[in-house]
Amino acid sequence: MEGIMRRSRRLWGPTVVMTSLALVLAACGGSGSGSNPAGAGETNPDGTVSVYGTEPQNALVPSNINDLGGTKAVQVMFATLVGFKGADAKPFNLMADSITTTDSKVYDIKIKQGWKFHDGTEVKAHNFTDAWNFAAYAPNGQLNTDFFSNIQGYTDVHPEDENAKPSTEGMSGLVVKGDYEFQVTLNAPFSVFDIKIGYQAFAPLPDVFFKDRPGFEQHPIGNGPMKFVSRTPNQDIKLTRFDDYKGDDKVHFKDLDIKIYASQETAYQDLLSGRLDFMEALPPSAVAGGKYKNDLGDRLVTGHLLGISTIAVPYYVPGYNNLELRKAISMAIDRAQITKTVMNDTYVPADGYISQGIPGARPGVCEFCKFDPEAAKEAFQRSGFKGKLTIASNADGGRKEPLVAACNSIKNTLGVECDFVPATDFGQWRSIVTKKKLTGMGRSDWSADYPSIEDFLNPIYKTGGSSNDSSYTNPQVDALLARADATADKDAAVKLYQQAEDLIAKDLPSIPVWDEKGVAAKSKNLKSAALDFRRMPDYPSIEVLKK
Repeated sequence: MEGIMRRSRRLWGPTVVMTSLALVLAACGGSGSGSNPAGAGETNPDGTVSVYGTEPQNALVPSNINDLGGTKAVQVMFATLVGFKGADAKPFNLMADSITTTDSKVYDIKIKQGWKFHDGTEVKAHNFTDAWNFAAYAPNGQLNTDFFSNIQGYTDVHPEDENAKPSTEGMSGLVVKGDYEFQVTLNAPFSVFDIKIGYQAFAPLPDVFFKDRPGFEQHPIGNGPMKFVSRTPNQDIKLTRFDDYKGDDKVHFKDLDIKIYASQETAYQDLLSGRLDFMEALPPSAVAGGKYKNDLGDRLVTGHLLGISTIAVPYYVPGYNNLELRKAISMAIDRAQITKTVMNDTYVPADGYISQGIPGARPGVCEFCKFDPEAAKEAFQRSGFKGKLTIASNADGGRKEPLVAACNSIKNTLGVECDFVPATDFGQWRSIVTKKKLTGMGRSDWSADYPSIEDFLNPIYKTGGSSNDSSYTNPQVDALLARADATADKDAAVKLYQQAEDLIAKDLPSIPVWDEKGVAAKSKNLKSAALDFRRMPDYPSIEVLKK
């Protein structure tokens, strides 16, 4: 996500995950909650909540959404086998009754009975396997297809050669064993799989999806705590509570209005006046000088985010397939100054490819992420680069200002022209990136889909990865990732993932710049709200005050 999370996990060791994150939270001084004191007001279980939104890139189909704008709707419309609780991302069985394996290669999954889709049909095992096969089948062109590549038979439905036709429509590794049980066989042991399946791409789809896909895309039907009402492009997405929902992550309000804003500044003013109830990030005008602290008071919501901001340097752009240039750009960015002045310490400088708080994250992995003007100039001279540099991004959501500052830092250090190039909105921006139409560098942020080091590497840096924005390929990295994926022992797997990260840091396919601390805001209309680890509203935590 930009991405984004999934997981189950007895085997991965949720206690370790929780401990690591708890330590980070304690260090940051944040509780992850923005709640008022208990008893501060009576709540309204039939109230309406409005949250800040950006225009989704695609129709709201889980396997074809990996942007934050779409995820805000999909996440609460669909329930996966595994869920994650709050800011500490503690995994728990959601739709799964049990997930068992003896070798981390063959997983037997039993689902809970009596769960319904929003059209009243029961969720059964085949709704999962059908959805996964649809997502993996190459002709369907789903953005998240690569998340299914561990499953046996994936290459039969998704050949490596883009011009080759699939030999079948279903993966051999998916076998339905009854209405409420199916078995998944992987290509090799994979210690992360029973957490990975908590990601939204692994959500089930109802039978009606396969009978009338265009109709479904106009009016999607999920199995989560909220159901679809309407979507008006560039205006809003409206959802309402699904009262037959059986999950442990029920919502405590009735209606959800995801309001699409072109300007984060406008949204913030609406929040202050009570016309908007939740923003997961604050605009530059509020951040400057710590103004938001006075603006918000006890309506400030803090949390620890599992995410990272990078600048992708696409290999397909003429002149950018140049390691010395990438080193020069990275060392020319004064991260400490930008995060202090432009972001007012709501971000911290990044020096690796894994978010701090993820097991296996290490400080200082990126040796070229330190501001070093002299070394940057020397590398730039060696690069022989001629011309102008650009950094592109959507300009909304507070993305413009820090990237303009990065461009200015590069310009002042290297003496080369550097311009910020804005896209119209987030949906347009992601279309430019996914269609490989960048003409320069591009913002490439990532929020964890699930709390694992694997999620920060495979989707972004594996050849052909679903979010490989720089079109990076390195056979050695691919081999290490494949070995790590196939290692059943989680500690041994983490060490292999770290070796892959070390190689990526030497290649600099993207340039780590900063990590977001997690500063959000709620309106006077809410009694409580929290920020989850994906930089999204934690919907189950939201309570509306009675007026």
